[in-house]
Amino acid sequence: MLKDEILRCRRRLSLGGIENAAFEAACIAEYITGFDRARQTVHYADELSAEQAEQFNSITEKRLTRYPLQYLLKSWSFMGINLCVGEGVLIPRDDTEVCTRLCLDYLGDKPCAKAADLCSGSGAIALALEQFAKADVTAVELSGEAFKFLKKNIELNGSGVVPVLGDVFEIYRDFPDGCFDLIVSNPPYIITDELKSLQEEVRFEPETALDGGIDGLVFYRGIVKNWSRKLKNGGALVFELGEGQAQAVAEMMKAQGFENIKTALDFGGEQRAIIGTLLSK
Repeated sequence: MLKDEILRCRRRLSLGGIENAAFEAACIAEYITGFDRARQTVHYADELSAEQAEQFNSITEKRLTRYPLQYLLKSWSFMGINLCVGEGVLIPRDDTEVCTRLCLDYLGDKPCAKAADLCSGSGAIALALEQFAKADVTAVELSGEAFKFLKKNIELNGSGVVPVLGDVFEIYRDFPDGCFDLIVSNPPYIITDELKSLQEEVRFEPETALDGGIDGLVFYRGIVKNWSRKLKNGGALVFELGEGQAQAVAEMMKAQGFENIKTALDFGGEQRAIIGTLLSK
């Protein structure tokens, strides 16, 4: 029965040290059966096919190796937007909502706003800005593998986001100065020497989406230096931040002429995002 498989899955995950085992078992059950958690309760007594029972077993086994749940399910939701994910692209996280909401607050009801999402990955931020702020968004991504997911998610959501395959350290030259109302980035920001100490699940994600260089600040420096001039006067630059990076990034932005700099906290009280407006050039 479905109930038996869910309980078996939950018990195995819990014994294997997986946090939120009940939630993950329900997610796996939804992937296999198509029933959301409410409908699972209604269908608890349903008999499963041999194929479905084997899926429960194989997915549970793979998850116990710390392979990410999101990759196993092949999709994940970000701010209600369904995104395809898999090996080669960073998994969207709740913390990124902090950065995205700073963008949305700034854009407000600004008509026909133009935005750029740098190091876009799956396109989570880009799609959210288009959906909730009706912005005209360009999404820049260097990794060929991640770019495939970006294009797939644009298509999946019937989006008009423009995907651009390119290196943020080079492709800024292709855009005219003063063309964007907002530039946002959730760049790689993990210090290189700390990559090996990340939790096991994260180590399955692409290193290129995580490695921020010797001090974790390489992408912030490059983006502030090269992309600031691409903003309109009064335009905003927004970053997601790693732990303890707020002051250093704020100083970079101030030196480049940004004002009204403020940070936003994540659910754990960490300064997770920063915004500033370019009022002088």
